[in-house]
Amino acid sequence: MRSVGLVIVSHSEKLAEGVVELTAQMARDVALRTAAGTDDGRIGTSFDKVNDAVTELREAGHDVVILTDLGSATMTVEAVLDFLDDDEREHIVFAEGPLVEGAVAAGVAAQVGGDLASVAQAARARELFA
Repeated sequence: MRSVGLVIVSHSEKLAEGVVELTAQMARDVALRTAAGTDDGRIGTSFDKVNDAVTELREAGHDVVILTDLGSATMTVEAVLDFLDDDEREHIVFAEGPLVEGAVAAGVAAQVGGDLASVAQAARARELFA
């Protein structure tokens, strides 16, 4: 079974780094990547940053769960996913859910050896931290 890594997509580099820092406290062995801000360092999202983070995890042999902070980040992720072939898409899931709680829950699920589907489900489960 492949391990699952997470990509945190945010408009803010600081926010994404904070989510990764928090998630790493509960999921020390999980590959975590950020894709945050624009290519020139402003608030926003970048197709290239998302694509690069996903590619890096895939090349390292991980399946990938992607989480986002806001609607336009979602559109960026969807654009990246549209460019993938069907074989690659089988190993990548965009999990719409709460960013912080979803990342921590997904990280814990990945830490204990969850597969792609169970890690994505954990990311979507809003009630875990209610």
